[in-house]
Amino acid sequence: MQTKKGLLYLGMAGFCLGFMQKSEPTLKDAYKKDFYVGAALNYRQIGGQDAKATALITQQFNTISPENLLKWGSVHPQPDKYNFKPADDYVAFGQRNKMFIVGHTLVWHQQTPRWVFEGENGQPASREVLLKRLEDHINTVVGRYKGKIGGWDVLNEAIDDQQGDLRKTKWLEILGEDFAAKAFEYAHKADPKAELYYNDYSLYRPEKRAGVIKLVKSLQAKGIKVAAIGMQGHYGLTKPSLEQVEESIVAFSKLGVHVNFTELDIDVLPNPSRRQGADIAETFGADAKYNVYTAGLPDSVQQQLTKRYADLFALFRKHRDVIDRITLWGVTDSDSWLNDWPIRGRTSYPLLFDRNYQPKPAFRAVVQAAK
Repeated sequence: MQTKKGLLYLGMAGFCLGFMQKSEPTLKDAYKKDFYVGAALNYRQIGGQDAKATALITQQFNTISPENLLKWGSVHPQPDKYNFKPADDYVAFGQRNKMFIVGHTLVWHQQTPRWVFEGENGQPASREVLLKRLEDHINTVVGRYKGKIGGWDVLNEAIDDQQGDLRKTKWLEILGEDFAAKAFEYAHKADPKAELYYNDYSLYRPEKRAGVIKLVKSLQAKGIKVAAIGMQGHYGLTKPSLEQVEESIVAFSKLGVHVNFTELDIDVLPNPSRRQGADIAETFGADAKYNVYTAGLPDSVQQQLTKRYADLFALFRKHRDVIDRITLWGVTDSDSWLNDWPIRGRTSYPLLFDRNYQPKPAFRAVVQAAK
């Protein structure tokens, strides 16, 4: 068995050769007694256009999330038009492979068409009109996959980054503070057996943590069940600290809800963003100083990435009594959204499999952490 120190210094070539020569435990098998391990999928993977990735997904993971194809703009682009083919294929893929299927996401301030919030003559929609559109959308989408999709990110990123208040969005502006409760009520009515989640990034920050706790308590006071809080794990090599992440796991579990890590990746590149977050609206122009590993990841950084993943999964396993699912946001480094955020065209290395579909040293470290 590799020692932890020896593992960190394992070279890429030797590691990959060793992986191919002998059978390694898969991620789903390593953690089968603890929690699901999954990935977010794009349509090329589901549609069979990326066969190597598809093989990796079925081998390694037992839960899947859709990266974009169930967001409002993708599945319901026009008032009278739904685009269900990609979502149907996604759900069928999960069913064929006996996976826990996640729906993402029903209510978000991004990737929602402008028409959703517009009334006649370009004026803002009335509360009544927007509520009807929300109910119809949720009833149609959730209802279509009733009994197939096991859990839904009902509400995504509704808490402000700075103060922990409700984010100023069209949903809040037109519907008022009960828009969250309405979304959960509609989703529960459409599929009473599906798990319903709240999902957000930077939940290690005390302000956002407090805001989510306030929101969930307000829903619970109305008799609405939130099955789990999704902590998006868009982290860096050193921030947030493990202690900060753990504080939120413990705080959320005290609400009587479970915790999912829903969008895990580790950004190894310098980040011009003021905060360690995932606000897709915060983008920057191309700058070489933020894209420093175009020829490959230095071994010293590979070691840091390996240790970071090992430490995080050890923390997740410590709290496996309240953690149901760990989902990586992508399958291989080439799939990651971090290649294009917050700067387009970067060469990023945030996941457990490289651009050649090979396991990285971090993969082995994660498997070892299960032992």
